[in-house]
Amino acid sequence: MLTWMKQLLAGGAMALAIGSTSVMVASPAFAADEAKPAASAPAAAVAAAVPAAPAAVANKADTAWLLVCTALVILMTLPGLALFYGGLTRSKNILSVLVQCMVVFSLITVLWSIYGYSFAFTEGGAFIGGLDRLFLAGMTPDSVAATFSKGVVIPEYVFMAFQAAFATITCCLIIGSFAERAKFSAILLFIILWFTFSYLPIAHMVWFWPGPDDIKDAASLDAITARAGWLWQKGVLDFAGGTVVHINAAIAGLVGSYVVGKRVGYGKEVMKPHNLVFVMIGASLLWFGWFGFNAGSALEANGSAALAFVNTLLATSAAVLGWSFAEWVLKGKPSMLGAASGCVAGLVAITPAAGFVGPMGALAIGIAAGMVCLWGVTGLKRLLGSDDSLDVFGIHGVGGILGALLTGIFADPALGGTGIWDYVSNAANPEYSMGGQLWIQAQGVITTLIWSGVVSFIAFKLIDMVIGLRVKEDDEREGLDISSHGESAYES
Repeated sequence: MLTWMKQLLAGGAMALAIGSTSVMVASPAFAADEAKPAASAPAAAVAAAVPAAPAAVANKADTAWLLVCTALVILMTLPGLALFYGGLTRSKNILSVLVQCMVVFSLITVLWSIYGYSFAFTEGGAFIGGLDRLFLAGMTPDSVAATFSKGVVIPEYVFMAFQAAFATITCCLIIGSFAERAKFSAILLFIILWFTFSYLPIAHMVWFWPGPDDIKDAASLDAITARAGWLWQKGVLDFAGGTVVHINAAIAGLVGSYVVGKRVGYGKEVMKPHNLVFVMIGASLLWFGWFGFNAGSALEANGSAALAFVNTLLATSAAVLGWSFAEWVLKGKPSMLGAASGCVAGLVAITPAAGFVGPMGALAIGIAAGMVCLWGVTGLKRLLGSDDSLDVFGIHGVGGILGALLTGIFADPALGGTGIWDYVSNAANPEYSMGGQLWIQAQGVITTLIWSGVVSFIAFKLIDMVIGLRVKEDDEREGLDISSHGESAYES
């Protein structure tokens, strides 16, 4: 135990040193004497924290809606994702996954309040924010954040907590790729590094902009856009996290599955999920919580939230059917595991599109996700040759990429989508280029894959050199519940 703590402290010191150096290099606000105004951002179109004008009072309905949605997103991780992942593992490893989810959730929540929110959602540069909300400095119950609508605000505390829940589940998603063989200390250290150098920059690049309130004409729109995140400036559409959450986490997990290595006995021993009842309960809780994840990303209790809610319902149902019928045809029987996996695939794919596409577009995305992600966990997985234990890349990576690209297609008003809002005319832009938006979406996907992949590889290699990534072979065979945590889920 003492050795483990020494290793963790040594690794933590390394992460802190690297993080401090990066902040000084990357953030122009580090050496500035004057603090910039703090800014925050919605999940699909980030908006600045603005001084409260007399008329800009947070609407109680919007505030209540976001508080409920924040709790729903937390439910997605604890216990939703934990049960989903736990049921997919072998019985000797279920508690290891549960404790990883709970501790990572708690770790990221704390880091979010210390520096994560500030780096993601305050003004700094095109790739990372500044230090204005470090330790949540300057945030009070009266601080407000703008929404999609000019002059409409919500309490900044609510937005901060809502985005914290997004960050936590993203980090927890990764652990499924190398479940059943990684050191607990190595996982925690990796999460710190990856959260700092991948999640925060991608969130800032995709979601940050100073908000719509100061946009009066084309010139002011250009000025506001120039202060936004790099991918926001390009026009990437990501309503609730196709790039920031799913692709970002999935490629990190895939890299980890390669660097950590395959499980002992993989390909030779049977490694079936030990409890499909947990899998079904976990998937259902994910679906329930995902209404907060997607519909809450509208940041208002309005028609956009209603559209995202309906699309989340339709796309997920379509994906369950798409996966189940494809499996029925290919394997002769539709399975519970397949239905639950299709459910998650549909949720993932509709995430970037939820507030941008019409209901029929959502059905198309869901059906496609169910079928394509089935290939992702079978044919693609064999091609990649990875031991992605719980198929994080096959579902979240493939589903996220598919959803991000199809957003560019089905957001077209000609196909029932909402198009792109023009804050100068305060109406949807009458012109929409499907090919142009598809290319913009592809840039968001490619950037996320490369950025997260490189950060993940470096982080895993550094950790392997310092404390090692894997448990001993005997400990892996015994199971991580006993060898790493000293307890068992099932008494014999």
